[in-house]
Amino acid sequence: MSDRRRSDAAAAFAFLAPDGIGLLLFIIIPTALALVVGLFSVDGFGNVEWAGLDNFRLMAGDGLLWRSFGITALYAVLFVPLAFFAALGLALLVKDHFPGVGAVRAALFLPNAVSLVVIGLLWQFLLTDKTGALAKLTGLDGVSWLGDPSLALVTLVLISVWFLMGYQMLIFLGGLQDIPREYYDAATVDGGGPWQRFRHVTWPMLRPTSFFVLVTSTINAVTGMQVFDLVFVTTSGGPANATTTVVYYAYQQAFQFGRFGYAGAICALLVVALGAVTSAMFALTRGGRFDA
Repeated sequence: MSDRRRSDAAAAFAFLAPDGIGLLLFIIIPTALALVVGLFSVDGFGNVEWAGLDNFRLMAGDGLLWRSFGITALYAVLFVPLAFFAALGLALLVKDHFPGVGAVRAALFLPNAVSLVVIGLLWQFLLTDKTGALAKLTGLDGVSWLGDPSLALVTLVLISVWFLMGYQMLIFLGGLQDIPREYYDAATVDGGGPWQRFRHVTWPMLRPTSFFVLVTSTINAVTGMQVFDLVFVTTSGGPANATTTVVYYAYQQAFQFGRFGYAGAICALLVVALGAVTSAMFALTRGGRFDA
């Protein structure tokens, strides 16, 4: 290896090292520990006993666990496409330069710069039954947005979309700005209108960006990295367990009921489920190319 290539490799490792260390310390090691803890009976008081596969056998008859998986799947099915198309639509609206476009982009991204705990408290204030500011303003103070089992999960989905669409919009903007202008000019010369230019130029060129957005959104939805804070602050898994996702259910088992081993087993199952979903997405899209 030449000195130039060694220098480039060293620079690349230097840039990747902070993220790599963070990934190791906060993702890989905790995940491995959760998998190991799932093989033990741990009650949080220092009592540790070998349990083998007992925790995994308990999951088979846990109806609340499988219901939480269903709620998580429903949340993902609703959230991922809504956030995707909302972000893409916003990116298309603000991709061109016009007076104040920077302020508009910043305003759309602003919710993502605030802690989800703060976001949850804000929306709880706005949507509180009968006394919520937004409920009174819209005349819908008789609707229990967070207290009705049929509405609570949908409400959290809409809040999550509002929170994340600005971030995903910026990702789409990056993809849109990488599309050569000559492609649009050629399409216009050939008589292509706005829809034809989007269908035959914008959408195909955005496929790698779209794949990244879909994968990260799915991971966020399935693992509950995003929705956990909202559930914890606004509904605590209620009403009637209507918003108890898998991650929140594992949290309850560990920190409310002291069943750390069982919570670890649930997290292990969630890792397997997430790996299967991600692998399926890669297989269906052939690694992000969306080839036919």
